[in-house]
Formats: sequence, structure tokens, C-alpha cells
Amino acid sequence: MKRKIAIIAGGDSSEHDVSLRSAASIKGWLDPERYDAEIVELQGADLKTLNKIAEFDYAYVTIHGTPGENGLLQGFLEMMHIPYSCCGVLAAAMTFNKYTCNHYLAPFGIKISPSILLRKGGNGEWRMVNGERPTAQKVVDEVGLPCFIKSNVGGSSFGCTKVKTIEEVEPAIEAAFREGNEVICEALMVGTEITCGVYKTSKRSVALPITEVVTSNEFFDYDAKYNGQVQEITPARIPDATRDAVQALTLKIYDILGCKGIIRTDYIIAPDGTIQLLEVNTTPGMTATSFIPQQVRAAGMEMRDVLSEIIDD
Repeated sequence: MKRKIAIIAGGDSSEHDVSLRSAASIKGWLDPERYDAEIVELQGADLKTLNKIAEFDYAYVTIHGTPGENGLLQGFLEMMHIPYSCCGVLAAAMTFNKYTCNHYLAPFGIKISPSILLRKGGNGEWRMVNGERPTAQKVVDEVGLPCFIKSNVGGSSFGCTKVKTIEEVEPAIEAAFREGNEVICEALMVGTEITCGVYKTSKRSVALPITEVVTSNEFFDYDAKYNGQVQEITPARIPDATRDAVQALTLKIYDILGCKGIIRTDYIIAPDGTIQLLEVNTTPGMTATSFIPQQVRAAGMEMRDVLSEIIDD
């Protein structure tokens, strides 16, 4: 009998529509001879949709943002004993929170950018984790200029600003808070932006070819990601030794966090060759033009085979 696969997409974040495009691609790649796949759009945890998910044999989670990237959906799937494609509750919750994830990984020798975390309270005021209400000058003193200010709990394509002047700090913070109740202010890392996809099964570990990200935009924003304002070069134009080190580091991060399925980790390679972590994505984009499908093709593999390998594992 064919295995019934729920491709769970949508979610409650600004990346809802991108998630649906990822789901359509995944459905097209899945082997129809082996799987009976259906896209299940989740927007709010309504009982009817959750009951529908419970009827499937397996869940392929491709929600970018809450509740599929932060552990909430994984908790439901665990309780219902439904196997699923991505990492578990703890790893999902940790990687969704950029500040927590990066500072958890730092003691393992992984280079991260200096940053501060802001939270918005019930009264609408935003403060640092020590309770201090920082001025724009305080933010600049901590992380310098230019810096990036973005949501700490959402897709970084939205509410993300490259801040160049002190006058831009507070408006950028308010824009980021519209995506969630935590904001990260992060020092600029200079160098070559790359991204590396990996996955593991019980039989093997796979590090995919690395992609170099080149854009004329201020940074890799929504238009660069989804409207073609970027050059994505796979394999990346980096030394072989750097490639090997990035792939090994990504597999190490995979194990440290206890990931499952496919993840994608973004880095900045400094001019001196230092590998600096940007962030870890545990439910990466899966549209036809997304990084992972590009890297799979560059590796001489087919998405259909990769997805079958992960599901069957």
C-alpha cells in the first residue's frame, strides 16, 4: 500500500505563501508510485485541520515560521505518534530562536557575530534581557554600525533592516517587532556569504555542494531571495579546504543540535578565511529555485530520491 504523506504548509508567519510554494514543489517531487501525498494548509491550529493530519502515515513539514519551524507542530506530531521529516521539538524551538541557537553553539568553537536581544513586554516597551531599556546609542555601542536588526523568532527576510545610522535604529527595531516579540541586533559580518545543506539517515551523512550568494542589494532580503535579485553560484567559488571545513562544520552543528531531515546553515567567510555562523534553518525553502534543490542537482542527485531516502529512513 502507498504511504499517505501530509505535506504540511502555510502557518501563521509572513512566509505563509512561500511555504505553500515549497509544498507544491515537494508534492511534485514525491514518487507517486510510492506515496499518496496531499498538501495540508495550516493557518491557525484549528481542530479540523489537526484531525485531518492525524489520518496520515507521515508528515513532511515545510512551514517556514510558526508553528512548523518552532517546535509547536512537532509537539503535536509527537503526541499523535506521526513520523515527520524534520528535527524534534527542542531542536526546532532552539534553531527558530536565532539568538539562543547561536549562543548555544558558540561554546563549541563556532564563531558568531556579537549581538544583543530585545524583548517586548505586555506594556509594549522593548528591553534587553537584563531589563534595561536601551537607547539607540547603547545598541550602536554594543554592535556597531552598520548592523542588522531583525526578528529573532521569524523569517529573517521580513522585518530585517541593515542599519547604517543611529537614527535608523529605533525604526528598525519597531519594524522587526512587527514580526514577533523578540528582536536581535547583530554586528555586521564582512565577507562572502555562503549556505550549506546537509542531511543524515541511519545509513549515511550527506553534505551537499555549497552555494555562494551574491546580490547587489544591501543584503540577501526578500527581493533577493524570491524575486531573482541575486546570483546563486553552486558550487561556491571558495578554496577546497574551506569547502571541506564548512561541510564538516555543518554536519557537526547537525549533531550538536540533534537535527533530523534536511537542514541548511548560512555562513559568512571572512577575508582571513574564518567561518562565521549566520543561522541554522531546519525547514529550508524547497521551491524549485531554492538553495537545497540547487545543491541536490549540483551533487548529481534527484530531489525525488533524496525525499524518498529521508521518508523511508
